[in-house]
Amino acid sequence: MSATDADKPAANESGLAAKNPAKRRRALLIVAAVFILVALIWIALWMFVFSRREKTDNAYVGGNQVTISAQVPGTVVAIMADDTQRVEAGQVLVRLDPTDAQVRLAQARSALAQAVRGVRQQTSSASSADAQVAARKLELAKLEADLKRHLPLLAAHAESPEIVQHLRDGVAQARAALEAAQAQAAAAHAAVEGTDVADNPAVLQARANFRAAWIAAQRNAILAPVSGYVAQRSVQLGNSVQPGQQLMTVVPLHDLWIDANFKESQLQHIRIGQPATIEADIYGGDVEYHGKVIGLGAGTGSAFSLLPAQNATGNWIKVVQRVPVRIALDDRELDKHPLRVGLSTEVTIDITDDTGPMLARAPAQQPVAETTVYDRMMDKADQEAQRIIQANLPRAAR
Repeated sequence: MSATDADKPAANESGLAAKNPAKRRRALLIVAAVFILVALIWIALWMFVFSRREKTDNAYVGGNQVTISAQVPGTVVAIMADDTQRVEAGQVLVRLDPTDAQVRLAQARSALAQAVRGVRQQTSSASSADAQVAARKLELAKLEADLKRHLPLLAAHAESPEIVQHLRDGVAQARAALEAAQAQAAAAHAAVEGTDVADNPAVLQARANFRAAWIAAQRNAILAPVSGYVAQRSVQLGNSVQPGQQLMTVVPLHDLWIDANFKESQLQHIRIGQPATIEADIYGGDVEYHGKVIGLGAGTGSAFSLLPAQNATGNWIKVVQRVPVRIALDDRELDKHPLRVGLSTEVTIDITDDTGPMLARAPAQQPVAETTVYDRMMDKADQEAQRIIQANLPRAAR
């Protein structure tokens, strides 16, 4: 073998040794670049995405649960709605036996009519008493005139003293009778003076009693104060119910909110008015709701629990606390994709703008919830009472 052939392997090994460090450096640079790129991407995501939002899956749908209960005692004779059914505000849910209430209503109706007629009678009596006063005045004036005519005759000894004394006694008696008639007239006017028949205290008292009886009779039909869906029906036919006893629940699903329980370490930048996005487990990621923060709880969940933690006694282990954050939902989105109270959700709050308040600065100006169902009942009671009063007035007054 020649010297040239012996030198070839050495040359090949030298070339491989030269190429391998270059490849190794290139590979290390690529890996380093990838790590740097990933780090830059992560930093960018943290600065522009993750640091500008707070997220939790400890969030649930909340809503009003309106308890339906009886306002008067009675026996259930009809149930007009069942679980899962929709009801409208003012709809009858349960009917109670109306017999006793109808009897009391009839008594109150008669008492109101009698009160109106009694005041009319008192008014007539007052007019009669005025006539008596006028008659007594005329009688007194006549006797005084007779006495005045006879006094000159007594001075001239043309009239006997007995007759004059008799006239004087008649005048005194007539004056006393006038005073008695005036007192009777004053007493008669005291019962009716200053008001008309409808505004007389006796009529107003009877009217109030009638309204109470009328409303009690109407309350045998238990109404839905709000529109919603029936849940937790416990009432059965034949049950004897008492005022305040829970019969069922109506849940208005149109007005719901989210109670998101954030860790205390997440609350630093959460403010009222910040936008939020919500995903409900029932729809997965297919539906996204949009809402805004409307308030933060006044304490942690453990502070309002039945048995609050006593951290000042015994051994202590720190537990991260959570505070409920309430988020209002868009009613239009709820109409398209209904939710149920208690469903699990995942909430993300955009905390980019954290200049808003953490606590409400002013009290609410509008009612949180209200109903006009019972106002209608009072209006109808007044109309019925007025009809009875008008029916018992004189024809001319009607």
